[in-house]
Amino acid sequence: MMTYTALTTITGEDAAYRLADDLEGIVPEPTGVGVFEIEDGSGLWEVGVYFTETPDAGALAVLSALHGAEPFNISDVPEQDWVSKVQRELAPVVAGRFFVYGAHDADKVPADAVPLLIEAAMAFGTGHHGTTLGCLQAFDQLLESGATLDRIADIGCGTAVLAMAAGKVLPGQVLASDIDPVAIEVAAANVAANGLTGRVECAVGAGFDAPVLQDNAPFDLVFANILKPPLIALAPEMAKHVAPGGHVILSGILNEQAYEVVTVYQRNGFNLASRGMIVEWTTLVMSKNSLI
Repeated sequence: MMTYTALTTITGEDAAYRLADDLEGIVPEPTGVGVFEIEDGSGLWEVGVYFTETPDAGALAVLSALHGAEPFNISDVPEQDWVSKVQRELAPVVAGRFFVYGAHDADKVPADAVPLLIEAAMAFGTGHHGTTLGCLQAFDQLLESGATLDRIADIGCGTAVLAMAAGKVLPGQVLASDIDPVAIEVAAANVAANGLTGRVECAVGAGFDAPVLQDNAPFDLVFANILKPPLIALAPEMAKHVAPGGHVILSGILNEQAYEVVTVYQRNGFNLASRGMIVEWTTLVMSKNSLI
């Protein structure tokens, strides 16, 4: 069966999601719509639409013009076993004690590793991206330091790989939230696949807005692998919801953006504990001043 893709770029996350919402209603109906940030610091987002029928080029042109996006580039895609392709390309990832893998690599899990199963079809947040890998490495190092980590939250959790890492090695409850309901569905499926139902709780919400997060604060550790603008906007809320002496692991930060993020968090009562870099991405570990 032939499938078709239509791709465009647009400036800004909100604009990209507004365009994606309108694309859901066109005819022929798309089989899927995806929104992806182009991670080069340009502020551009890619919007992709997928069809099993020939798309209406005129309707796509009208929508791109209305939303101020680039014209759609429409192409046909030969039939391909995409899950098998992803499985071939997603090799297991090792981050300290953690081993992130797909079900197709279950026979490769080392006996002494902490396994984190992420289905191949759920590729976002698998540990292959420098930000997720950096967070796992930072968490492993924090565990080695002997930090007290009883109450954990993962903000903008995606697949919940970070929340699951905490759930595997720490005794307390771990809370994971994301603004995207689809991401929470993915997160909950991964939590169940890893035998962590009841240990890791997933909720829809922006920042700390989910009631379960409000009810269980303050936290000893908060993961926030998102992007620089929301990280900066969250700094005051982090100060309110992190316990004195607690830690935050922040990523989604380009190397050249790290100083600004550190400065904002220092103004909100945090100290820089460590900084790690993987290619163009920085991961920060910051501790809250115990006197605040």
